[in-house]
Amino acid sequence: IMGDGGVVVILDIAPLVRRQAVQPRDTKPVEPAPAARRVPLVMVVDDSVTMRKVTGRILERHNFEVMVARDGIDALEHMVERVPDLMLLDIEMPRMDGYELALQMNVPIVMITSRTGEKHRQRAVEIGVERYLGKPYQEHELVRNVYELLKLQRHDDNE
Repeated sequence: IMGDGGVVVILDIAPLVRRQAVQPRDTKPVEPAPAARRVPLVMVVDDSVTMRKVTGRILERHNFEVMVARDGIDALEHMVERVPDLMLLDIEMPRMDGYELALQMNVPIVMITSRTGEKHRQRAVEIGVERYLGKPYQEHELVRNVYELLKLQRHDDNE
């Protein structure tokens, strides 16, 4: 929003350029890719703007499509339009916490939280969370878990 109250649209071109860079360079028209080649959608649900931005950028660098939500209610509202292939989820959030949201989901979940105690981890496992990472997480560990849960093969062996 501008100082005079006007609204300006800002386009983040970097993810579009990265996505285009991985497309085939054939000169002839290419048929739409089969569903198996679709870019996976990962939803990042965290009440921290910083965590959403940092995690989203990491995922975009690895050519994932990213959707963000600030809490469980916001996530459910976003999923009316499209359900993600994987969810990265915090526990402590306003309106609906990570445990409540996880109970309603039928997608793989990586819980990323500052609550690293065994009782929190055990509760997450009991409700079906596949992976549990403490904050701050290591980028390579997050990316490895995302690839494993989506059953994707990594092409960059340097991490």
